[in-house]
Amino acid sequence: MWFRRPPDNPKLSNQRASVALTRTRLPVDLLAPGMRIVKLDRPWTEVPVLFQGFTIDNADQLSLLRHYCDWVVVEAETRTLAPLMSKIEARRRRREQPMPESRSLESELPGASRAYAAGQRFVSRMLADIEAGNMLDLTDSRPVIAACVTSISANPNAMFWMNRIKHQDAYTAEHCLRVAIFAVAFARFLDFPKQDMEVIGLCGLLHDIGKMHVPKTILNKPGALNSEEMAEMKRHTEYGFSLLQSHHTLDPIVAAVCRDHHERLDGRGYPRGLEAWQISRFARLISIVDAYDAITSDRCYRAGLSASDAMRILFRERNKQFDPELIEAFIRMIGIYPPGSLVEMTNGEIAVVIGTHPSYKLRPRIEILLNGDKQPIAQRLVDLKDEPTDDNGHIYTIAAPLPDGAYDISLSRRVRDMIRNQSIS
Repeated sequence: MWFRRPPDNPKLSNQRASVALTRTRLPVDLLAPGMRIVKLDRPWTEVPVLFQGFTIDNADQLSLLRHYCDWVVVEAETRTLAPLMSKIEARRRRREQPMPESRSLESELPGASRAYAAGQRFVSRMLADIEAGNMLDLTDSRPVIAACVTSISANPNAMFWMNRIKHQDAYTAEHCLRVAIFAVAFARFLDFPKQDMEVIGLCGLLHDIGKMHVPKTILNKPGALNSEEMAEMKRHTEYGFSLLQSHHTLDPIVAAVCRDHHERLDGRGYPRGLEAWQISRFARLISIVDAYDAITSDRCYRAGLSASDAMRILFRERNKQFDPELIEAFIRMIGIYPPGSLVEMTNGEIAVVIGTHPSYKLRPRIEILLNGDKQPIAQRLVDLKDEPTDDNGHIYTIAAPLPDGAYDISLSRRVRDMIRNQSIS
């Protein structure tokens, strides 16, 4: 049911007229109870169960606005809005800095590993139940995402490292979990409230659930799909929407994102060919992380591309397929060399990326593993942002990314060693 704006109360109208009121555009994450909403960034009918013009008076209204909108226009006293302008600027500055870390990568890896393993077990069981025709049980989905939120809040790079460990034969299951992790981290980077980080994580975890109703001959076909096969593949969004719509314990936005994550800003997406203003904020976010992970992963029909190649593709598709502001924010968060990447330096040394700097995408924090002759050395941390020099007095610079496993450096083995060292200490 859709509700229209109730008649104005004459007494309240007189009170508003007696004070200096200002209308200003605010990001939805800065909204608070008591603010009067006079305009959305989309038609009112695109946001469910809200009056056309209303004063926020409960958490459900705040949640709906955060899920569907990027910004709204509020009407309030000038003195009330002034402090919010400084908050907007502070948020902009924070996004130019690395995400805060309350724990080191080494100390957080064991927790990240446990959370990732629990997520793998949940997704594998869920997909097996769907394939077997069993009733869908999503009881454990929230604890799985809550554990990911906890780890990412402590140090997102630990989960990014876990996301780098991939197995082609488990693409669908691991892809769902990786999208959830990237989505939670991205939501944190964008200053989403914790409850929204959990909801967006569920959106990522369940976004491809409908693929279990697509025949495996199509899902795992090594060559190009014909028109009939492609049409069936595209139905996974509607299959997933039908599955999730019946789970009333989930936020409605989770099912909506499952249906809409392949919609495009230029109106050429599927299943409904929505226009830009009809695509929710959460669906826009999931579409980006979904595409990034798909591009960088090995598939049965092609090898995955590097992170830098993926970023070029995403950036090229801004304003057409993807939200341009979200694309630019995602690139700042991930960097050209994501955490867990192997890289070769211009002096021949080999290093692994530990963390990134949003304002210095080409100069991450690294750990040197091999010397110029590709021999193991005492590992040392180097922050390229500070433009340190090597033994020859040259500024450390990355020459090229390397594939996982180069020079027999196994990220999964390294993670296991770091976790074992933490347990021993």
